[in-house]
Amino acid sequence: MRHGMVNRKLGRTSAHRNALFRNQLASLIDRERIITTLPKAKELKPQIERLVTLARTDSVHNRRQIARVIADDVNLQKLFGALAQRFADRPGGYTRIIKLGPRRGDAAEMCILEFVDFKLETEAKAEETPAKGAKKAAPKPKAKAKAEPDEDEEEEKPKKPAKKAAAKPKAEKPKAKEKEKPAKKTAAKKKSGK
Repeated sequence: MRHGMVNRKLGRTSAHRNALFRNQLASLIDRERIITTLPKAKELKPQIERLVTLARTDSVHNRRQIARVIADDVNLQKLFGALAQRFADRPGGYTRIIKLGPRRGDAAEMCILEFVDFKLETEAKAEETPAKGAKKAAPKPKAKAKAEPDEDEEEEKPKKPAKKAAAKPKAEKPKAKEKEKPAKKTAAKKKSGK
């Protein structure tokens, strides 16, 4: 009977499952956002939340507890440094799961597991850009700069057909060889026929 056994096996042995979770935890700490299947994310979420809670209080014991799961020193430093400081005032709930829909191929339910305060680079760049009036002024010099390389590209275009013209005589030489080969084969057939 499976009374009280709440964790998913995910079709893997226990060693394979532990290795999978260790790799995903390391990737999540490193990139702060991973795309995975929904059952894996639901199993991973309590584990990363436990690690962040331990990292909030920096002690030798907590470092050793987390080092059992995360072997990479860089990720360990990031967890105890940047992530622990970001979530110092938050009483749990450090991650979120965003559903993406079924995966093409096997229709597995996909999702994004990310830290709550995670911001995409494109969103961060959009926030850093100035007002609309300043945006219009900035592209004009870039357009002038782009016009000059277009002229260079036009000069390069006549060179390319010249290369193609030089390649055509090379293509004719193999055709001449192909004409010689069938003649040799017919001679070989006559010999075998006698």
